[in-house]
Amino acid sequence: MPAASAATAAAAKPAAATLRIGSKRFTESYILGELLAQAAAPHAKTEHRQGLGNTAIVLAALRSGDIDVYPEYMGTIDLEILKHAQPAPPAQIQRELAAMGLGVAVPLGFNNTYALAVRGDSDGVRTLSDLARQGAYRFGLSHEFIGRADGWPGLARRYGLPQQPRGLDHGIAYEALQQRQVDVIDIYSTDAKIGQYGLRVLEDDKAYFPRYDAVLLYRLDAAQRFPAAWRALSQLEGRISAADMIAMNAAAEIGGKSFTVIARDWLAGPPAAPAANTANTATPPSSTGTTGTTSAGVHAAAASTGELSGPPAAPAASAASGAAPSAVAVHPVRPGLLAKLFADDLWKLTRQHITLVLLAVALACAVGIPLGVLAAYAPRLRQAVLALTGMLQTIPSLALLAIMIPLLGTIGTAPALVALFVYALLPIVRNTCTGVCQVPDGLRLAALALGLRGAQKLIHVELPLAMPVILAGVKTAAVMSVGTATIAAFIGAGGYGERITIGLALNDNDMLLAGALPAAALALLTQGLFELLERLALRRSQL
Repeated sequence: MPAASAATAAAAKPAAATLRIGSKRFTESYILGELLAQAAAPHAKTEHRQGLGNTAIVLAALRSGDIDVYPEYMGTIDLEILKHAQPAPPAQIQRELAAMGLGVAVPLGFNNTYALAVRGDSDGVRTLSDLARQGAYRFGLSHEFIGRADGWPGLARRYGLPQQPRGLDHGIAYEALQQRQVDVIDIYSTDAKIGQYGLRVLEDDKAYFPRYDAVLLYRLDAAQRFPAAWRALSQLEGRISAADMIAMNAAAEIGGKSFTVIARDWLAGPPAAPAANTANTATPPSSTGTTGTTSAGVHAAAASTGELSGPPAAPAASAASGAAPSAVAVHPVRPGLLAKLFADDLWKLTRQHITLVLLAVALACAVGIPLGVLAAYAPRLRQAVLALTGMLQTIPSLALLAIMIPLLGTIGTAPALVALFVYALLPIVRNTCTGVCQVPDGLRLAALALGLRGAQKLIHVELPLAMPVILAGVKTAAVMSVGTATIAAFIGAGGYGERITIGLALNDNDMLLAGALPAAALALLTQGLFELLERLALRRSQL
């Protein structure tokens, strides 16, 4: 049985006692992942592996057992994961997921459907059909939406849209639209910025988009391995309304609150009645569309007042003011750059980043120096070795990380190390070959006259003389690895890239700098350390 084998494989993992919760790389998923982690924390050891990337990467992590559960949407499961051309009945969805060792449960209570939006002052565009007559409109769509089966390809066919979209990160799409760099963007219906920017959400007049009810996609063995934690997660069923989710998104994107604080505040409130129109895992009905005025009004109200049906973040304040309970109060004062730079996670991220760089460079030295020596000693192989290592370095970093996940069957440190190792090889191989080739022939003859042969000559004469050049290559590899390691956060390997991915998701420049500045400082420190080692090696070679 696939489910039984999945359970056995997961139970065999050494860290099976930890409930691992994943999330994708956008604000709402970060928040929901943190909310799940905190809800389960009193009942089991939990770990939130946040911002793992798009659906394909998070699903691969779930199937491999690297995570146990993550928040997903029924429309995505139905059309993107299971590749159905039309919405399927729930029994069929559960049956097909079970064959993969997975299940879907705990509808959270809100529908976060896809939609397209334009600026509020756009004339003559109210529905998606209207876009077919606006050939000059520039589309800026998220990369995942462009590639999804339930995204742009099907939408363009349904509505006969002639435009060619431009790939744009969702975190900066709203600002690009406001600055008139694009005219149409894809949005999620619970995005807080819809109301903030006064956008018009175009009516889906041909009912293309299905419902995207928020649910939990999980490994079937997780409920058995963590029964108490699973019961706690089940208590979230129907508790999060669309207005709650809009307000929590606003607290992160507009108010600048951390995901941890947002989730803690929501969970701290008294339990509320299940949200109206609780998400249903039955056959997802088609979306009926929303007018821009209504959508913007709802979003503006939720984002600014926080008047929600769910648990309040600050019950006392609500009671005092006589207002309706509020899930999250959006504060105008955002934490500054220094607060984000020296946040509590700085040491953890530094440790993860340095570990990645040290291990990758050490592996590259262990392989690259022998390869460089081989290239120096075998002129016929030299071009082949240098060409191969050079070709590996031309593979785009994100593509290489994505390739490593199915090859290794895991996310996190292992594929990140392989990718960093590949990128560190070329400067080490090239400089080792160059350094050994530059050893004067006279010194080689002197070594032979002293009775040194083969490995003795290499170890006692050639490598010491070549050491300054080799160290220069290792320095280049190490400095490059410090920068490249920030990409590793996209697959859950940690490091300073975690802050950068969060900053991209929130379009938060301070958070971006809080990740980029420590990485730059570490690169400069690495450069200085290797320059010192080069000087010492040069002095020793001149003795």
